[in-house]
Parts: sequence; C-alpha cells; structure tokens
Amino acid sequence: MTAVGATLLISDVHAHYGVVDNQVVHAEQTLGVAVARVVVLGDFGLFGANLHDHFRRDGRRFVRPVSFIEGNHEDFREFDELVTQFGDVITHLPRGTCQQLGSVNALCLGGARYMDAWSTPAGSEITDRDIAQCLVYPAGSVDVILSHDCPTDIGVTNSADMGHLGAPGVPAFPQLARHHQPSFWFFGHHHRWHDFEANGTRYLGLPQSWQGYALLHDDGSVEPIRHDVELPKRPSWWRWIGLR
Repeated sequence: MTAVGATLLISDVHAHYGVVDNQVVHAEQTLGVAVARVVVLGDFGLFGANLHDHFRRDGRRFVRPVSFIEGNHEDFREFDELVTQFGDVITHLPRGTCQQLGSVNALCLGGARYMDAWSTPAGSEITDRDIAQCLVYPAGSVDVILSHDCPTDIGVTNSADMGHLGAPGVPAFPQLARHHQPSFWFFGHHHRWHDFEANGTRYLGLPQSWQGYALLHDDGSVEPIRHDVELPKRPSWWRWIGLR
C-alpha cells in the first residue's frame, strides 16, 4: 500500500546524510506537511566509508523512506555492491524506470553529461541506451521526470570556473520532453535554484540539499522550499576538491 503524503525532493546531499532528516523535520514540523517519502536527485554520496560511519557505526536511520537516482559523485566502482549492502536504509531508482510516488508516475534518469574524467567518472555518463529506454514508455504515461543533470536550452548557465566545459545540460533530454510532455521536470547537479517553463513543462532545478528542497504533493502540485541547514565541519581538504 502506498503511503499517503508528499514526496520531498532533494539533491546533492554529498554524504551529508543528516541534512535529509533536517529537511524532513522542517517540512513536517514547521510547514505542517506530512512527508511520505524522500527522493534524492543524484549525488547522494554513495561512498562506503561514509555510509558505514553513519548507518552502521552510529546506527542511524532516516526518519522517512529514502530513495535516490545516481549523480556523478558516487562510488561507481562499488555501486551495485553498496546498493545491496545498504539496501535497508536507501533504495536506488534505476535509469529508465518509472516509479510511482503516491499518485504521481515519475520517470527516473540518473547520471550526467560527460564533462571531464574527474567530474564524470566511468558509469555516470548518460548513454544513448538510457535515452532509448526512457522513450519506450508511451506518450502520456509519465507525469514528471526526475534527473540529476538538466536538459539543454532551459536557461541553465555554467559558473565562471566551469565555462570551458561548454554549455550545460544533456542534448538528448529535450527529445524526452517532447515525447512525454511531463508537467514537471526536476533536476539538481548545478547547485542552485532554477525555474523555467516551456511547452507546458515546468523545469525546476534544486540547489544543494542544505539550501532547500521541493515538495511534490499527491495532487501533483509543487512547492519549492528555501531552507538553510548548517553543516557539520569537515576537513579542509574537502573544499580543495570542490566539496563541502
């Protein structure tokens, strides 16, 4: 039986697993919204040492069921093993699958457009096969699309230090939008809010998890929520590689 309540969409957790619960508590206790489930739009931080410390050594559990699509910052060498090993606390939503989130049918497509070997490790790049799998579903069968990277031509720009990598977004994604014509397309990856509408689809980009989230209600309506969560301090070397 599907739990009744909103889906909390969040992105770019980067192994700050406690932030997920902080945002759920904010939605439920401050906004008064019952959260049935959480979906992370990539860069959950699927790394064995971090997962072990949080969920095994410290014995923590999420307050609501949490699932995720992969981003480009996960351990892709041990991906399948970690998904199995930590299946009691986190559920992976595979690429090209449709998932029922309450009354909403969501097409999931993790991964990212190739940028360089460090930021797009083997296993994270979106392939032609992934796109083809998403097109198997008939037009009209998908309510929303959940991805880590964004479509091209929706106004997302690169930050100054990433400009050499070219225009952001996945060139094949607009084909999916034309085929499925979803009401909403949610994504993360670019670490900032972005809101754009075209041809009946609203594209909503989410910031890093500690800056906010979106509530997808069972009636199909959406609320972007700006809410800052203070992060615990981490070693300075994390900042050297672009993480917090």
